[in-house]
Amino acid sequence: MSTRPPGDPFVIALFSEIVMIEQLARIRISRAMPKGMELSHFMVLNHFSRLGGEKTPGQLARIFHVTKGAMTNTVRKLDEAGYVHVRPDWDDARRKWVGISPAGQAARDRAVREITPVLDELLAGVRNDELRRALPILRAIRQSFGGETAADVQAPR
Repeated sequence: MSTRPPGDPFVIALFSEIVMIEQLARIRISRAMPKGMELSHFMVLNHFSRLGGEKTPGQLARIFHVTKGAMTNTVRKLDEAGYVHVRPDWDDARRKWVGISPAGQAARDRAVREITPVLDELLAGVRNDELRRALPILRAIRQSFGGETAADVQAPR
């Protein structure tokens, strides 16, 4: 049970900061991406790079909180670039499985090298211990919004 008053100015200020950080980071990181790579492409490749395995486009859509159509479009572009492998589901012909390819891993790694200086610049005034303390709080806030994690989405059998 929250003891915060309705319309607590601190909570409003906190969420205003989160929204502004997201907007500014998206702009700066998008500009630093390798030519032809969109932030959505990087996010999918980074997801697979960190967690491996395969996901359906529907599972990816839930993880990233986008429509199935938007994710299908992202997967199509990644497939055309050779960054993911798309295979049929042997048990259900209507479904496909997506996984990162070696070229996708290399593209993700190249993107990380390109955006690292931007992230370092953006976070120059924040100590690592402060960032480490903030991460669990930000994750808890995301999860309170119903943000699924990759662990919440079933992998293929």
